[in-house]
Amino acid sequence: MATLRYVAFLAEEPEKLADFYRRYLGTEELGRSADGDISITDGFYNLTFFKRRPALGEMRMDLGLHHIGLEVDELESVKGRFLALNPRGVILQESNDIHHGEIRIHDPECLPVSISTKGFGVPRAKEKQFPRIRHIAYNALDPEMMLRFYAHVFGLREVPSSYLRRQQGRGNRFCADGKTNLAIHPFYNPIDGHEARFGINHIGFLTNEMQATMTELSSVLKIAPRPSTRPYSEFRFRDLEGNALDLSQTKGWEVDVDKWETAV
Repeated sequence: MATLRYVAFLAEEPEKLADFYRRYLGTEELGRSADGDISITDGFYNLTFFKRRPALGEMRMDLGLHHIGLEVDELESVKGRFLALNPRGVILQESNDIHHGEIRIHDPECLPVSISTKGFGVPRAKEKQFPRIRHIAYNALDPEMMLRFYAHVFGLREVPSSYLRRQQGRGNRFCADGKTNLAIHPFYNPIDGHEARFGINHIGFLTNEMQATMTELSSVLKIAPRPSTRPYSEFRFRDLEGNALDLSQTKGWEVDVDKWETAV
């Protein structure tokens, strides 16, 4: 099964974002490009801030959370499953450096997915306990189709909270790879507090020092409590360019069929 290990952003000022994540979320730098792109890590994920510029050639050039990437054991079987699902699907080569995967495909909603067999350049020795990413959330037009895509092509597993939403007649779907919870919410969602941002809506960090992290963050930005009825995370804040980030210690996320991970 594949593992979620990469999140790409389009940024105005990658340097300032990288410094923000280092200072408040304990990340370390992996490398930077001559064009101003910077990759950082929480010890497992590669977070890459691409300096927004026409030369990137992306279909969507809006600032913010842009696309995800997964590590796989080998590429050919992934290509085969993707083409079986979408015979006219396009497989693109990426530059296979610290900021990119080896190939790229697109999901059913035309959002990019980078794929690597090399962990996106994150050394295994860097993996640490906290803070760490354990959640990625999408807003999609067809969450069910997106779930089927990630299950069929990458082997992600649908988790119990997703089956519950289906039984309730709700459109939210959830799957996981054993480390990260991938939430796929309906773009058109009547729930109070829903943010209608297409594609990646937010990512979530698990921390074992909530009070210390909150104290530091609240000195420079606003932190909002999540509704008590929500099963995941306790707080949400935004980085310097408005990207939404969830923070949890006691609620955590459902990261596998039989595994709910918290920091307590």
